[in-house]
Amino acid sequence: MADDTIHAAGCVLWRRSPVDSALEICLVHRPKYDDWSHPKGKLKRGEGFLTGALREVEEETGYDAVPGAVLPTLRYIVGERPKEVRYWAAEAAAGRFVPNDEVDRVLWLSPTAARHRLTQPRDRDLVDALLNALRPA
Repeated sequence: MADDTIHAAGCVLWRRSPVDSALEICLVHRPKYDDWSHPKGKLKRGEGFLTGALREVEEETGYDAVPGAVLPTLRYIVGERPKEVRYWAAEAAAGRFVPNDEVDRVLWLSPTAARHRLTQPRDRDLVDALLNALRPA
């Protein structure tokens, strides 16, 4: 049987607040679905997961990202096909958001606010995974 899994990748994008250095997480709003999520998207043919994740972050948020820890992979069904989305923690570097057809808004939120704003419950566990990854050893 052929593997019909949809392969995608993304990042839990974070930064230190320019105001008080508190941790902030970037969420994107997709008008097509009217949802809030972490930046992610389908891989292009032959593209690696991390390369795809960083490309999607840049396309959806306008920010370059410095990848960090590997976060949990999410698996779920879309239509009747399995989907696998691999995630990384990634610190925001240079960039600026410009609204586009795919993403019309971004928010930088505290971890608690991000957890509440995320549309899909499965995305909330990624906030906790990020916090664990950023904790000093």
